[in-house]
Amino acid sequence: MKSNEIRRIFVEFFAERGHLHVPSSSLVPHNDPTVLLTTAGMQQMTPYFLGLERPPSVRMTSIQKCFRTVDIDEVGDEEHLTFFEMLGNFSVGDYFKAEAISWAWELLTERFGIPRERLRPSVHRNDEFAFAFWRDEIGIPEHLIARLGDEHNWWGPVGTTGPNGPDSEIFYDRGEELGCGRPDCGPGCDHCNRFLEIWNLVFMEFYKEEDGSQRPLPRKNIDTGMGLERISMVLQGVGSVFETDLYMPVLLKAAELAGVQYRQDPKVDRSLRVIADHGRAVTFLIGDGVFPGNEGRSYVLRRVLRRAVRHGRLIGIDRPFLTEVADVVIDMFAEHYPNLREQQERIRQVIRHEEEHFGRTLATGIGRFETLAADLRARGETVVPGAEAFRLYDTYGFPYELTEELASDAGLTVDREGFDRAMAAQREQSRASAAIFSDEARTRAALYANLTDKPTVFLGYETTEATGTVVGILGAEAAQESAEAGEQVEIVLDQTPFYPEGGGQVGDTGNIQTDTGVFEVEDTQRPAPGVIVHRGIVREGYIQVGQTAEARVDAQRRADIRRNHTATHLLHTALRRVLGEHVQQAGSLVAPDRLRFDFTSLEPVGAAALREVQEIVNQQILADSPVQAEIKPYQEAIAEGAIALFGEKYGDNVRVVTIPSFSKELCGGTHVNHTGEIGLFVITEESSVASGVRRVEALTGRAAAEYALRLQEMSQRLVRDLHVPLDELPAQVAALQERLREREREIERLRVELASVQIGDLIEKAVTVDGTRVLAARVEAPNRDTLLQMGDRLRDKLASGVVVLGAVIDDRPALLAMVTRDLVQRGVDAGKLIREITPVVGGRGGGRPELAQGGGTDPSRLDAALETARSVVERQLMG
Repeated sequence: MKSNEIRRIFVEFFAERGHLHVPSSSLVPHNDPTVLLTTAGMQQMTPYFLGLERPPSVRMTSIQKCFRTVDIDEVGDEEHLTFFEMLGNFSVGDYFKAEAISWAWELLTERFGIPRERLRPSVHRNDEFAFAFWRDEIGIPEHLIARLGDEHNWWGPVGTTGPNGPDSEIFYDRGEELGCGRPDCGPGCDHCNRFLEIWNLVFMEFYKEEDGSQRPLPRKNIDTGMGLERISMVLQGVGSVFETDLYMPVLLKAAELAGVQYRQDPKVDRSLRVIADHGRAVTFLIGDGVFPGNEGRSYVLRRVLRRAVRHGRLIGIDRPFLTEVADVVIDMFAEHYPNLREQQERIRQVIRHEEEHFGRTLATGIGRFETLAADLRARGETVVPGAEAFRLYDTYGFPYELTEELASDAGLTVDREGFDRAMAAQREQSRASAAIFSDEARTRAALYANLTDKPTVFLGYETTEATGTVVGILGAEAAQESAEAGEQVEIVLDQTPFYPEGGGQVGDTGNIQTDTGVFEVEDTQRPAPGVIVHRGIVREGYIQVGQTAEARVDAQRRADIRRNHTATHLLHTALRRVLGEHVQQAGSLVAPDRLRFDFTSLEPVGAAALREVQEIVNQQILADSPVQAEIKPYQEAIAEGAIALFGEKYGDNVRVVTIPSFSKELCGGTHVNHTGEIGLFVITEESSVASGVRRVEALTGRAAAEYALRLQEMSQRLVRDLHVPLDELPAQVAALQERLREREREIERLRVELASVQIGDLIEKAVTVDGTRVLAARVEAPNRDTLLQMGDRLRDKLASGVVVLGAVIDDRPALLAMVTRDLVQRGVDAGKLIREITPVVGGRGGGRPELAQGGGTDPSRLDAALETARSVVERQLMG
């Protein structure tokens, strides 16, 4: 059965049972700071399970794109994946265990036609209902129902607190030939791969509290997940997920590019599986708006993309190739995920750009390895330390296998145990950090959920002042009834004019006043759906829950923000007109004093293009066009050409901000009534923020006027000081720069002459130690480059000998040691020499046997360090 047929049957089965088919959400989670990427089908259901949002239906089903980072380094075997699709059915306080189990069994055995005898369930050892249902209603003999503990059959919570409960897993028996033969072999067996878990039915019936106790949930929920890849493997009768129609076309494309065949060489097979999995992952991540970078999900993308490239190198693909793999992925999945086809050219551009960039990084890493290998051979060592192998992996993206291959070519081996220890330490640190962050965020989310039963009404589109009621006060750890002067708290009103940070727009500031106190609002946030919190400090008296409050937004600050937000829309459209329709928003900041707009582009925006963009925006400001906002159905807005922020989650009805004949965007922010209110728009900077993402920073209104005034004052000062007309300033500055470069060249020439004079004098100061000429001297050098040049010339003049130079550079001692090759073979080591003498000046250093450098903090001890050098060389020569 093809995967497309499996998808269709699954959705139709649950639709027949009253489930709403919910489209897959983006791999980039919406408004969930606790996770980098969407990792499970239930993730988009979490607000419904927690009671934070009203679900569109109490019964839902989905096929969700998922990405898990934990197993990245394991991908390449027959089992582990990063990107996968999760089939799921969900109940929000509606049906429970009986329906979940019976429907899962019916679908597997009747619709998918899996023989009953090939399926084995497991339940939690204390879940009597699930055990009895499998036995009495489904008809599974007791001895074939595995009753397992928490490690196998208890789900959650994700952090230390939250919804959780027992689960029941359904396994497919792959046959005795894959078993371990142990009498207790069954579902959950750790000794073989006979039993393949295909479906997990989670019964969320408890909430774990801070003290570890379990509180029964008032409404019990169902969350199930079945990996499309695994069920496809079963129904297609193949031995691995990589042999299903979800992977095989991608894998075969990689094999074709490498000129190899699958199932001929285990090492080649591993690399082909890495490319197949990571090729899918890269395509979907970029398709969902992720760009390569050095932090968060951007780093995850960079990591998997580069790992795929490395494995391509291992099997002989020495050119950029992942765009061809991505094309195959898009052809396979575009029917179900149309955005892949829409984004195809951008996906290809981002991949090509990152592959080329990584090619240069890889070359640098190989150079680093060659230096390391040379150092090891010079010391008579044959093993690359595990820590160094891990550094190559972490810094340059070398997989262990590539380092091992390079080491073998150099006649070396690699300390695998040390590498594994370093890898394990990094993983543990990552897991610990993620767990702490997740726990804190989810605990806070639970407090917000309990803070108010109904959503805060936002009045800020119409006014900056309003009367409301204090419905909640949240302290550092818990909700409280009142807050005294000096307390930092969060206040929730039943209605508010304060705009909460969102869509790039910063939160409002201002004050909230009751009969008994004044609260300064320092920020406004929406930490949970429907809840607007005012963060700040009680300045006078006290504030109490239930009081009537006057809420006043800082109106001037709000006006500046409105100017910048509308200008951001104008900028977005202007960029698309000048650079092309491929430009997409990748982020923004709308603050009172400036605006920042990030957008997709692989090339810098030239000065002429920036000027054209600025002119277009200012033309729209001068036109004083009306800015209109209206609520309408999402599909209608998109059909009318409104731009939606990619990856953003929108409801059925959306707010559309329109500037007639110019711009139409979905936006919840605050805007001016007419473009003329913006006053002036000035671009101040264009830069790169990540691979494939550019940034434009700009000013409007008062800030733009102040900026223009500063530029005018500076230009007038330059005109006066340089005695040239304004239009001749650029040429005059260029002439001054050239004269400066001439002076710098002259200074460098004089430095070389001075160094030559010093070298002539210094060579006479060399002493003979145990038959070897040793020069240890203090010199005048303006920088380390000059010091290095002097060392090179002195070593050449000695022909055979040791040079140790010291200089004070920028008020800090610098030391350099050089050893000729013949003395390296006799055991003299510049690296060890530097490591011994730099502590004398309060520092450290190191390097290779031929060349080493170091420094310190105490220049008064430089002469003592040079004196120590002579005795160190003598000791090295004596062996």
